[in-house]
Amino acid sequence: MRKLVRFFWKLILWFLILSIGGVLLFRFVPVYFTPLMGIRIVQSLVQGESPRHHHKWVPYDQISDNLKRAVIASEDQRFYLHHGFDRVEIEKALKENKTRRKARGASTISQQTAKNLFLWPRSSWFRKGLEVYFTLLIELMWPKERILEVYLNSMETGKGIYGAQAVARLHFNTTARKLSASQSALIAATLPNPRVYNSQKPSAYMQRRQAHILRQMRNVRLQED
Repeated sequence: MRKLVRFFWKLILWFLILSIGGVLLFRFVPVYFTPLMGIRIVQSLVQGESPRHHHKWVPYDQISDNLKRAVIASEDQRFYLHHGFDRVEIEKALKENKTRRKARGASTISQQTAKNLFLWPRSSWFRKGLEVYFTLLIELMWPKERILEVYLNSMETGKGIYGAQAVARLHFNTTARKLSASQSALIAATLPNPRVYNSQKPSAYMQRRQAHILRQMRNVRLQED
């Protein structure tokens, strides 16, 4: 029993050391690969498909302010005001989910960054608990600019496409730096389900979301503004 308890505490200690060390490391080091990217490659192989993987890291100042505003407008309008969790949106989601068929989430950009960087897409109470833990670490150790930089470089933006630079090249024949407001709003419109919605071939629904995001972008101010 003592050995089991000792093993348990050692396991917790190593988890804390590795997780805190990992978050601290990625405060400074570019993120070239995430668990989600690996999972998508394995899923493609299992389905007998040739895996696609398009990703290129670009620094924060090489990403269009249009895309930064579009993502904040569509995903997390109180990004600069909260410390990882948007209490207002959580309360709204809890209230609306009492009558909705499909539950509405209230994940912030910080939470999504934690999930993309350290965890896996399938939701469970265990993963949610880890997501809370990593979100708190990220908010404690990283400035908001770094959180947004990592998110914009690691977000899934299509089948086998990750980050601002890859989707800019493949869908708009441009760079992350040169994305227009209209293009940025289309990319942001895909984020609820980028494997279904395509910013290169937008449906009527996507175009309506794009128009809504463009209107919301007018109210978004970046931290450096």
